[in-house]
Amino acid sequence: MKLASDNSSSRRQTKVMVSTLLLATLRPAARTAAAFSFSSRSIASTIVRPTTSSLYLQQRNILAPSQLVASRSTTAGYNINNSRRLFSTTEEDVSAQVTSTEEQIATKGNQIRTLKDEGISKEDLAPHIAELLALKAKLADLTGEAPAAPKKEKKKNPPKKKKGPAPKKDESEMSINELRESRLAKVAAMRDVGAEPYAYVYDPNRTASQLAKEYDGKLEPGEEDDTNEFTTLGDGAEIAVAGRIMARRVFGKLAFYTLQDETGTIQLQFDKKRLGERDADSFKNLKAWTDSGDIIGAKGTIRRTDKGELTLYAKEWTMLTKSAMPLPDKYHGLTDISKRYRNRHLDLIVNPSVRETFYKRAKITSSLRRQLDDKGFLEIETPVLHTQPGGAEAKPFETYHNSMDMELTLRIATELHLKRLIIGGFPRVYELGRIFRNEGISTRHNPEFTSVELYQAYADYDDMMDLTEELICGMASEVCDSMTIPYGEHTISLERPWRRVTMHDVVKEEIPDFDFDLNDPSTLDAAKAAASAAGVPDVHKCTSVGYVLNACFEELCEPKLIQPTYVIDYPVEVSPLSKPHRSKEGIVERFELFATGREMANSFSELTDPVDQRERFEAQAEKKEAGDEEACGVDEEFLSALEQGMPPTGGLGIGIDRLVMLLTNSPSIRDVIAFPLLKPDA
Repeated sequence: MKLASDNSSSRRQTKVMVSTLLLATLRPAARTAAAFSFSSRSIASTIVRPTTSSLYLQQRNILAPSQLVASRSTTAGYNINNSRRLFSTTEEDVSAQVTSTEEQIATKGNQIRTLKDEGISKEDLAPHIAELLALKAKLADLTGEAPAAPKKEKKKNPPKKKKGPAPKKDESEMSINELRESRLAKVAAMRDVGAEPYAYVYDPNRTASQLAKEYDGKLEPGEEDDTNEFTTLGDGAEIAVAGRIMARRVFGKLAFYTLQDETGTIQLQFDKKRLGERDADSFKNLKAWTDSGDIIGAKGTIRRTDKGELTLYAKEWTMLTKSAMPLPDKYHGLTDISKRYRNRHLDLIVNPSVRETFYKRAKITSSLRRQLDDKGFLEIETPVLHTQPGGAEAKPFETYHNSMDMELTLRIATELHLKRLIIGGFPRVYELGRIFRNEGISTRHNPEFTSVELYQAYADYDDMMDLTEELICGMASEVCDSMTIPYGEHTISLERPWRRVTMHDVVKEEIPDFDFDLNDPSTLDAAKAAASAAGVPDVHKCTSVGYVLNACFEELCEPKLIQPTYVIDYPVEVSPLSKPHRSKEGIVERFELFATGREMANSFSELTDPVDQRERFEAQAEKKEAGDEEACGVDEEFLSALEQGMPPTGGLGIGIDRLVMLLTNSPSIRDVIAFPLLKPDA
């Protein structure tokens, strides 16, 4: 029994010695493992606990602790995961790996910065960031400087609700009212630090199109023109642009904006370091204060990005106007036609083609005025308020002048006053202005429209046809690349000369048997029957063959006149202000120009006989008394002037809106009128 006790005691002493040796051995390893961020669980999974017998053998071999650790991969009782060995390489090997990894990190970092400069998206950048993080983790494993292992999350009670401002919403989640409040808050923030959100003046010295032209074919990708070599500004001057922010892309310390001015768009590049050279807070304020839709100014130099995009590399920026409302893309664009017409300002901002249409309209009217001025015509304004409507068959708008106690109408034409100027001694006059007619609305009719009326003494309707071709071709050359232009599904040729055909002949093309004498009332019923058989509506209301002829033309022929065509020699019944044809009874010397199935111009050899003119006015007055709202009365003031004597005169009227439609390929008259009349929005 004693022997057994001695053996038991010896075994206990051995266990104590081996345990002491094991602790001494494992403590450095445990400290090293902690330095490499291994948790106690990962160490336990790597090292299997040794048996008593194996420790006893190690003690008997008298191994030093450091030797024991270095050889633990082959010592009985140890299972080591070689992928996590702590001391398996020499210092030289580790140093070489550290140097190589640091070089890889630097290379990858430079690559990422270049990609950011080029405006790479977050999604495309993510793999590069992941690769950089992996390299940094590898470096941490080599140097022992990895971040501390994540702590085990403790179960937390739900946070108590605290009173205070709600968390900031993303703009895509905000309502229009919330966006407005957010932007106005930025206005207040700017003013709090002394910045003016609504500037008084700014002096841009370049537009987007000017820069595009000056740098066309200049600068290689990545190259900067820091001396203004390709502009006329000179070395030392800075390029300044101004416009509206259409898009923002912010990447940490770098931002790219798309700026739109009246000529196009240009990219702006903002760099935190570059802006900070003049104002340390400039980049921070740029990110905090600006939104799409704001109007800003920027100064800097021109460079091309690595992708070759022309860019203003900004040195400073200025808020010119803080927009309180977002651009239409915040509510899925501006595509509804009615909304576009009602919000033309937004339509112009987001649809460059609409701006182009109105640029062309301005050039068309400018060309028209220039051509007429060069031909010796004088533009003289005539009254808009008339005591007696005249000059056309149309229902007028009525108004009332309080202080003069007078019933008045808005003008339906400028004709009668311009003719009085001819009588007064001006041989060539015109007026480009607004006309008002209380009539229906369609794609080709608007109650308020623009026309030019001109009168030339000692000319007739043949001269006016020649002049019309000159004027329209001149206007087309200002806005079109050629005299062959597209319109809808058609191709229109404006090459001169244009076709000329009488109304009677063009109707016979549709009704070959329509060959009735305009001056023989007995043929009226036969003419009505022929027209009715051809599908012309309401011919039973026509009171003469001339009216039947005109109805047939409007119903059957007019929509088919696609190419420019002069329809000449109208019935006298529908032309109260035109001179009788010099060789055809019942016909007047009048033409209308048609293209794309629409009337474009109207012209007469003007009536100069005051007696004949009075008779026609009186016939119109009878129709008005009978209920015709478009018939005119007797204008005694004009008749009195006409009795003084008016020289032979050719007159011409051109509908500007329809002409702009043709030259800009616009399907509706509302597309070429900046602010067309609309019903109130329900």
